[in-house]
Amino acid sequence: MNSRTGSNQSGAETISVNHAPSFEEIRFRAHEIHLERGGLPGNELDYLLQAERELQRAAQPRANGFSIKEDTQ
Repeated sequence: MNSRTGSNQSGAETISVNHAPSFEEIRFRAHEIHLERGGLPGNELDYLLQAERELQRAAQPRANGFSIKEDTQ
């Protein structure tokens, strides 16, 4: 259970739509990833970058479950 949200959702799943993730949210998700992968030291930067990508992806506007992309024509 995620103590911050009171649910079983990860940080990437609970971020608000159209909300840029804060460093605290990224750090929290990176810590979750660290624990999910056994808690061994040495990959902190990788976890931070992965957390940032996940949270940014989760914050993108969505319609009917699909990402909204601008028409480039």
